[in-house]
Amino acid sequence: MGLLGVDIGSSRCKAVVFDGSGRALAEAVENYTPYLPALSRVEADPEALWSAVASAIRRAASQSEERVFAMGLSSHGESFLPVDGGGRALAPVIMNTDNRATEEARWWQDLLGREHIFQMTGLIVHPMYPMAKLRWLRLHEPDLFSAAARFVSVSDYALLKLGLEPCIPYSLACRFMAFDVRALRWSEEILEAAALSPDRLPTPVPSGTVVGRLSRSVAAELGLDPGVPVVVGGHDQPCGALGVGAIAPGMVTDSLGTYECLVAVADQPCLDVSAFAASLNSYCHAVPDSYITIAYFPAGLMLKWFCDSFCQAEADAAKAEGIGLFEYIESTVREGPTGLCVTPHLIGSANPHFDPRATGAIVGITQNTKRSDIYKGILEGLACELAIVAELLASAVGPFDTIRCSGGGARSRLGLQLRAAIAGRRMQTLDTPEAVCLGVALLTGVAAGAYGSLDQAVTQAVRVTETVAPDAALAAAYRRQVQQYRRLYPALAPLREA
Repeated sequence: MGLLGVDIGSSRCKAVVFDGSGRALAEAVENYTPYLPALSRVEADPEALWSAVASAIRRAASQSEERVFAMGLSSHGESFLPVDGGGRALAPVIMNTDNRATEEARWWQDLLGREHIFQMTGLIVHPMYPMAKLRWLRLHEPDLFSAAARFVSVSDYALLKLGLEPCIPYSLACRFMAFDVRALRWSEEILEAAALSPDRLPTPVPSGTVVGRLSRSVAAELGLDPGVPVVVGGHDQPCGALGVGAIAPGMVTDSLGTYECLVAVADQPCLDVSAFAASLNSYCHAVPDSYITIAYFPAGLMLKWFCDSFCQAEADAAKAEGIGLFEYIESTVREGPTGLCVTPHLIGSANPHFDPRATGAIVGITQNTKRSDIYKGILEGLACELAIVAELLASAVGPFDTIRCSGGGARSRLGLQLRAAIAGRRMQTLDTPEAVCLGVALLTGVAAGAYGSLDQAVTQAVRVTETVAPDAALAAAYRRQVQQYRRLYPALAPLREA
């Protein structure tokens, strides 16, 4: 009995088939490439995205030793697209990293107030959210705005391509900046201010809802059996938290991907003064009757940019040795602190500032600096960022000393050692790095009757494999560099203002 978990990321789709014990039976990854049609705009071709989703599903299913019993979908948040009454895309996907709606975000803040919107939605006003971009579409592309029957997330679009209704799980609906996190429905006040009826948005449902079954024709296209139930999972962050077993209040996870995201689980949204001051997000978990509070920052994006731009020689050497690029570079780095301060804000900063004007910076380069030093400096900077956002999160949700890790960055032992030492917290890894897909598969398994409950699913399928404890000597060695790092962002304020 295979449970298929699908995660639609910001540049790739991953599909993994798991058995009931959480063992990965097969997996497939398909990439698609967002593009930049103009300054501050980031879009993606809907058909390229769907082609990646369908291909990943088809490949994973064909490689699995067990037939797929049920499938579930999750996706990154904020990205959306307009569709017509037949579910056909009318325009490209507007990606979450698109910053075209800066003025429109300010309009929302002036109209309803930053804190009031936070109290309703659990989100801090920002250009990334669809409500800001929908106002941009209304003002700048009114014909397209009027022609759209609905504005749907990429997960909803996949449902439409599967021949099903666009039902959006609560946690993904929360990423629109229009969902009432207490009432669990679209906010009447926000939609009224936007002059938008709720039927132009997807239908909100709890995570783990079966939204339909595959028709014979769609199943044949995907290499699955007709009648396979399709389950909505949720936003990738809460699904990933579920995939590492974070279902109880007080548990904290870290997803080390394009963004690095700390997730704290609670039984209520955290909407108090400290959470607002730190610009935290607090919204629905993929676990019923639970919430998460998150703090995040750009992370893997910085490593990818650096390696793509400057590390071709290292990539060739890694290929010749048959190992990964990051593994190869980390085998060549020098001991001890680099003395570099590297901020990862290539697309703006996140908690606590949320400033789209922020940029990346590399400070402290000398004539002795090597490429491997800059790579390690990036890891050091990410560890410093983690320490900062961990403090912000703890101030709102309470102290914690253990973080469960997932994502590609969790494969870097050097990165985990630096994070543990500089943030002063234990970092735990699990036996599957595909936490988002596993979380979706667990939701799918409960919905399809493979597990009696999420508690049972987590007990059977989630296992901690290693704990990296803080190294006091390493932390002491980095004390001066960490102090310098903490001073860098405010020191760059005049440049951002200019």
